[in-house]
Amino acid sequence: MKVGIVGVGSSGKSTLFGLLTGTAAAPPSGRPEARVGVARVPDRRVDRLSEMYQPKKKTHAAVEYVDVPGVAKGSGAALVDLPALRGIDALVHVVRAFDSDVAPHPDGSVDALRDAKMLELELILADLGTVERRLERLDAAIKKANRAEDVAERATFLRMREHLEAERPLRELDVSEEERRRLRGYALLSEKPMLLVVNMAEDRVRESESFVASSGLSGFAARPGLALCPVAAPIEAEIAHLPPEDARAFLADLGLAEPGLDRVIRTSYALLGLLSFLTAGEDECRAWTIRKGTKAQQAAGTIHSDIERGFIRAEVVAFDDLVAAGSLAACRERGTLRLEGKDYVVRDGDVINFRFNV
Repeated sequence: MKVGIVGVGSSGKSTLFGLLTGTAAAPPSGRPEARVGVARVPDRRVDRLSEMYQPKKKTHAAVEYVDVPGVAKGSGAALVDLPALRGIDALVHVVRAFDSDVAPHPDGSVDALRDAKMLELELILADLGTVERRLERLDAAIKKANRAEDVAERATFLRMREHLEAERPLRELDVSEEERRRLRGYALLSEKPMLLVVNMAEDRVRESESFVASSGLSGFAARPGLALCPVAAPIEAEIAHLPPEDARAFLADLGLAEPGLDRVIRTSYALLGLLSFLTAGEDECRAWTIRKGTKAQQAAGTIHSDIERGFIRAEVVAFDDLVAAGSLAACRERGTLRLEGKDYVVRDGDVINFRFNV
């Protein structure tokens, strides 16, 4: 699962990518290229289970980020390298909300809402081109053979064209599961969920909530498939280099409960429609990534295909119940450890032991 990080030149997107993934700055080159890195999803549950079991290894879930090349120009030029977005499952748009004489905004002024709307319009126009090309092919195919599946697909694409022409992203269009399956191969960009990361100046962090409200960003991000997270890249960079105790004190002084990077990673994870179930033992405590709605037998397959193939049952306990009881044996005595079959829909935070036979 990949999340593409986009933004206008000098927005701080590459800085954010580096902080999220621990990747060094890209060397200067004639042509910027997409960079890929992995960020671990902060999860206190994995850390708490590790304290209980003292395993040889602990493993957090991960999100793969792609630093998508942008352009340094504004005023009508493309904001991102659109072909590099193909294969992306969600987007992080780093929206600039800080002034700088050293790195002026490409459009000459800082307007976070304008930039958010500009990128969305660019994605909509890219999708409109894709939809119109597909309609041309469908019209030709229907004239030639008039297949029922082509007629049904054409009806869907006509609805999409009308929606896009009204400058509305496809993530706001109601489609059936059958239509959604039909559209998967087209890599439509405005359909992707998107997180707006508002990159603020250090001295505005304490007033981030009032800023995003007054700028119109909170209203913009209230629509389906969007989320918003304010950060200050310089502060995040400083926190990343502090010892844990000093970092907590620094955050407390700023009135923040946690680093902005943690919120960015967790929100990205949720936007992808993902959740984590947990396994715990002396060898490893680990968070496993699955899509919401995944059933127990398929969840077992994320660990190993043999476990899915030989699935017998799942021993399941909620994380909070396990911590309260102190052990699986105590959970059995309390009746909080449940036996679930292959059709059980796994919940976020379930601690699971799979029984199988192959």
